Amino acid sequence: MSRYILTRASLILPTMLAVAVLIFLLMRVVPGDIVELRLVLGGSYVTPGVIAAERSRLGLDKPLWNQFLDYLAGLARLDLGLSMWSGAPVAHEIGLRLALSLQLAIMATLIAVALAIPLGTLAAVYRGRWIDQAVQLFSVAGLSIPSFWLGILLILFLLTYFNYLPPLIFTPLLVDPKANLAQLIWPALAVGYRYSAVATRMTRSALLEVLREDYVRTAWAKGLGRTVIIRRHALRNALLPVVTVIGLEFAFLIGGLVVTEQVFNLNGVGKLTVEAIAQRDYTLIQGLMLVVAAGYILANFVVDILYAWLDPRITYG
Repeated sequence: MSRYILTRASLILPTMLAVAVLIFLLMRVVPGDIVELRLVLGGSYVTPGVIAAERSRLGLDKPLWNQFLDYLAGLARLDLGLSMWSGAPVAHEIGLRLALSLQLAIMATLIAVALAIPLGTLAAVYRGRWIDQAVQLFSVAGLSIPSFWLGILLILFLLTYFNYLPPLIFTPLLVDPKANLAQLIWPALAVGYRYSAVATRMTRSALLEVLREDYVRTAWAKGLGRTVIIRRHALRNALLPVVTVIGLEFAFLIGGLVVTEQVFNLNGVGKLTVEAIAQRDYTLIQGLMLVVAAGYILANFVVDILYAWLDPRITYG
């Protein structure tokens, strides 16, 4: 087990380095110039000398290889640099939003898992019956309804029938749990519902496949109870693809909820990414993409560990 974990952990740093190089190169081929965008935004005339001086201040006049070395040196010091638009440290800008996005992703994942695994198991065990049909209707509706539209319906429902609107200012969970949950529980429900629909269908299909295996039929022949067969023998093996889906969806939620954040007026990582791209803020975009990439890499690392826990045979692969 330890060898398996160390092997997977050794791939994290090279992957992050490759992502950093790719992000840096892609940012340099994106059309547009942040200096011209900043100085000419109001429609006023700016002399070429002023533009050149600003490019020099931001280090954009250096050769590309020199900028890349400075970028790598900053990463080695865990310094993401300064925002080219606001001048604030990139780590500070991201840190303000990451707490919100991370908590929202965790809450949506917990809601999705709490719904998906029991419902998917029931649908597989009672295949073809009304329970299976109801669960399939639930999951198809979740896949068909965009989370941001469901969020709009939730807000309209709360406003119409309870005259209630979620708070507009983010409050950390440790500062005021009640105000924090009052703001984030509704977007978490909207996102978690769609998230659970994907995981429910995956749980059902994976469990149905496992229930056809020979060792499960042997367990039935031995006279074992249904609960023991489902929980100990079938569900544990069926969870491998489900864990994969849950891990990838969790990583996506950290930076991919742009429209949902707009609907609920949440100043998260997704909204910040859109603003940074619109402003051609190279350093801020690089920092954000590294955070999102780190989320995917860590999520896959956790999924690999869960694989080894669910199926010990993977340890020796």
